[in-house]
Amino acid sequence: MSDNSSVVTSILDQLSALGHKKVVFCNDPDTGLKAIIAVHDTTLGPALGGTRMWNYQSEAEALEDVLRLSRGMTYKAAITGLNLGGGKAVIIGDSRKGKSEAMMRSYGRYIKNLNGEFITAEDVGTTTKDMEYIRMETSHVTGVPESIGGAGDPSPYTAKGVYLGIKACVKEVFGTDMLAGRSVVVQGIGNVGEHLVELLRNDNVEVFISDINEERLQYVARKYKAKPVEADKIFTLDADIYAPCALGATVNDKTIAKMKFAIIAGSANNQLADEQKHGNLLLEKNILFAPDYLINAGGLINCYSELTGFGKKRTIQLTENIYEATRNVIRMSKKDNIPTILAANTIAEQRIADIKRIKSSF
Repeated sequence: MSDNSSVVTSILDQLSALGHKKVVFCNDPDTGLKAIIAVHDTTLGPALGGTRMWNYQSEAEALEDVLRLSRGMTYKAAITGLNLGGGKAVIIGDSRKGKSEAMMRSYGRYIKNLNGEFITAEDVGTTTKDMEYIRMETSHVTGVPESIGGAGDPSPYTAKGVYLGIKACVKEVFGTDMLAGRSVVVQGIGNVGEHLVELLRNDNVEVFISDINEERLQYVARKYKAKPVEADKIFTLDADIYAPCALGATVNDKTIAKMKFAIIAGSANNQLADEQKHGNLLLEKNILFAPDYLINAGGLINCYSELTGFGKKRTIQLTENIYEATRNVIRMSKKDNIPTILAANTIAEQRIADIKRIKSSF
């Protein structure tokens, strides 16, 4: 009894530490579904966040990931000026062979039972087709194919926001936001990573790429004339910018010690293994970090547009705001001599506090 009690206490302590409102565990033996839905904050609106399918080593690892990711979504929506809260979901399993229509529809029923408190979209390991299956069970899903009235794949908008974040950082470090002649290491060339490679190569940027999928690595290298690099060589490269576009925590004690980059700006969530420690380390080393949830918000903006009925023109306008938002974070960081992640957190938290105060006054 004491062992079970300590496990429950540990989970509740994790929720309290990050300020979560709700976590739902989903288990359906008939379809093999094992999922966790985390609702972090709904002050600004319903919690929206993608569903990630990943072969986690343990349920504890999956829980830790979904809690960090959902908190990041709260901050992403807040700093981007959207009327959305933050949430996220993870499905434990191999997305290449473990998915089925039945599993995704079963998962959709769990989302339906949350009565609109959580809205999902695609993420690592899920596709617009998966969202279509979820839509068969609930309306609380975005990123469905354009052919059935959705906004489609959000990855081009995510990549565009990251590209603009890179330009804002280059402006700060090099005095101009012209990218021609710069060098960028793109780690992870999934949908977002490939779109980013294309945008950078169109600007005559020297692009190094790395990915665990060797076949895809060679394909993208040939298609865009990018330079493939082995994973263990990334952090010793003498390049201007590191753009992590795979999983998080790649900015840590070991990698920072090797880095010669001037800028870190990519689409991966939770790039800093420890926000406070590694944010300060980067500041001390004079490496400019573009907070991930700030510059990767293009995909969320695309989903928000689908929910609100905005057209593509408005989606592009909102995504283009990421450039100036990044400049604002950099200005606060310089003025107060604080890490950029702390500056971004401060701006996001202030908006949430302001809206919470307004709501409580009525």
